[in-house]
Amino acid sequence: MSIFNSFDISASGMTAQRFRTDIIMQNIANATTTRTEDGTPYRRRIVTFEEKENTPFSNVLARTSADVVGNGVKVTRVSEDYETEMVKSYDPSHPDADEDGYVTYPNVNIITEMTNMIDASRAYEANATAFEASKSIVTKGLSLGK
Repeated sequence: MSIFNSFDISASGMTAQRFRTDIIMQNIANATTTRTEDGTPYRRRIVTFEEKENTPFSNVLARTSADVVGNGVKVTRVSEDYETEMVKSYDPSHPDADEDGYVTYPNVNIITEMTNMIDASRAYEANATAFEASKSIVTKGLSLGK
């Protein structure tokens, strides 16, 4: 594995976590959006990651551990959360209330989103630290050649 591959791996992790943070911020910003362009309440979005150039386990097992090369991570999709229930609240004066006086609010839980934000932030920091360590190794190697 080339030292420069580690730059790519760390950079892909930072890019993916930055994107995840953007989606989390959209969720938080729309936590009280009861009507979107299509007339329905906002639905929480979830980011799914996948390893770049996924290698079947049997191929990895056949090789020695020195030959196994990481490829980084990529965002495969952003999906809407249909597993978490929407929140219903009684407010007959709200313009989006149904005939029974209930308003359907998004399925965004601020505590969950903030926890996910901390997780994304820590993952970003870990990738940044790995990037800096790789950069330091390259810099030391170049200084030895003087």
